[in-house]
Amino acid sequence: MTRVRLLDLSRLLSRAGTMPTGIDRVEAAYLRYFLNTSTEVPCYGLVRTAIGFVLMDAEGMMQVQLALETAHWPFPDPLSLLNPRLTPAMRRGQTCARRARIDRCPRGRLTGMLQRRFPDGFDYYNVGHANLTEPTQAAIRAAGPCRVNIMIHDTIPLDHPEWQRPGSVDVFRRKLTVAARHADRIITTARATRRDVIRHIARLKGKAEMVVAPLGVRPVTEESSALPPELPPIRPYFVTVGTIEPRKNHQLLFDVWDALGEDGPELVICGSRGWNNDAVFRRLDAGLSNVREVSGLRDDAIAALLRGSQGLLFPSYSEGFGLPPIEAAMLGVPVVASDLPIYEEFLGDWAVYLPPNDIYSWKKEVERLASTQPTDKETAFQPPTWGEHFKIVFTGSAYHADRTR
Repeated sequence: MTRVRLLDLSRLLSRAGTMPTGIDRVEAAYLRYFLNTSTEVPCYGLVRTAIGFVLMDAEGMMQVQLALETAHWPFPDPLSLLNPRLTPAMRRGQTCARRARIDRCPRGRLTGMLQRRFPDGFDYYNVGHANLTEPTQAAIRAAGPCRVNIMIHDTIPLDHPEWQRPGSVDVFRRKLTVAARHADRIITTARATRRDVIRHIARLKGKAEMVVAPLGVRPVTEESSALPPELPPIRPYFVTVGTIEPRKNHQLLFDVWDALGEDGPELVICGSRGWNNDAVFRRLDAGLSNVREVSGLRDDAIAALLRGSQGLLFPSYSEGFGLPPIEAAMLGVPVVASDLPIYEEFLGDWAVYLPPNDIYSWKKEVERLASTQPTDKETAFQPPTWGEHFKIVFTGSAYHADRTR
């Protein structure tokens, strides 16, 4: 008998109605896949709420997917409104989960609910880093025959604690410890990430199988071919995409643009302001010549900006996967990136790789690309696909890093 699949949707619903992050998109992709294959393998969704756990069947998961696609979330119910610790997004998400539930339980009764619903066992998938606590994972393991699959996106909090929010390093360390202790299989999205995870969990003596399955990149439709209306026509420009946080290394780009002077191209920064980056925020607030900051753009608007740009600049000090450079390469857009193994694994010879602290080399490459006329060319870049990802995860196919370009 085929065991059911149980997808943890706690992270996705805790951010209901907000701009999705990269990890949110991964959880949403798993939701789509589980629903698309639900006639072959029954699927269920698990959500942690403020008062316990909620279980949804495929029909309830479809309600979640519809809310994600339409951005129409239910008005918060009394249970959510009475809890002052919940954010507006959490209130929307938990209300949606309760309306779509087929079962629920207090936090201490999770094992019993899972045993009652899945007496023949289940395969649990956690791809959003939520619910990676010892009580929750122990309760899932105790529910009977199950296979626990946990995705670890990166180990940046442990590798670069100086860039993290206060307290987040210890939280991540505990999550990785729980994953090492309870996972039957740890899914990573790159060989570089697999090496990092193994390095950190070696002391924990975990016995999880390690699987490398690159994330899929959804193609961008040709409908988004014009600049967003909020951005008037601009001179030749470059784009950088991502939250304005220390590891994204916006300081280097600002130094480059200072060196280029007033006659240089424009730089469009697509991303909201993050944390621990006061020096960068001060430079932005003071005004930088030919630099503009925009946030909250939809994916199609960013794709339109990339199509008309001279190139994507990505000088990060560290990345877990690096989705924007892959998306730019798909559009035939030149990419200049830091010389990190994660980029070279997926971009190969498509990108130009430079040290993230070499202002002179970045300036020269920007000047070279600024004098190049963008062309509407067919790109030979072959990005990883969700089909390949799920084939590796669910059929055990091998991952081959070399791609045709």
